Amino acid sequence: MFIQTEATPNPATLKFLPGKVVLADGTFEARDEGAAARSPLARTLFGVEGVSGVYLGHDFISVTKAEGEPGWPQVKPAVLGAIMEHFMSGAPVMEAGHAPEEAAEEFYDEADADTVVTIKDLLETRVRPAVAGDGGDITFRGFRDGVVYLEMKGACSGCPSSTATLRQGVQNLFRHFLPDVREVQAVS
Repeated sequence: MFIQTEATPNPATLKFLPGKVVLADGTFEARDEGAAARSPLARTLFGVEGVSGVYLGHDFISVTKAEGEPGWPQVKPAVLGAIMEHFMSGAPVMEAGHAPEEAAEEFYDEADADTVVTIKDLLETRVRPAVAGDGGDITFRGFRDGVVYLEMKGACSGCPSSTATLRQGVQNLFRHFLPDVREVQAVS
């Protein structure tokens, strides 16, 4: 098994590509060991010294390391070994009966339903594919008073350039197509 790695805009996160489907449907994020309980793969990765976050996408795994030591030169080989061992063992990525993350509750006024449909379409067709390429995800959470609320996940969560991505990329895109949009804000 050959696992490719890619740098992400977040220096604390690396993207691992095992060359196979990781999650057929949805995504899964664990920002601590407790949240990793539903995924044998995430639990294994949290067993590697220095791992502080795991994000599972369709065909990739983003791993975030804690600040300080050990550095990526020490953590990366252990993560590669853990991923390879997991897939070679045939163990499931998610525990039986535990589906990937369900979408969080959304909020918006019914009068804005058409605007929200367009926001979601732009996210699905233009934003999420680009962000997934960087090992992360952005999901819609709400729209109120001209402000779009989005959740950053994976490599995007805590990334130094995520503010620029939201302001210069996503906000400008939404404003171009939707004059009702004044601002984009990240929520957690």
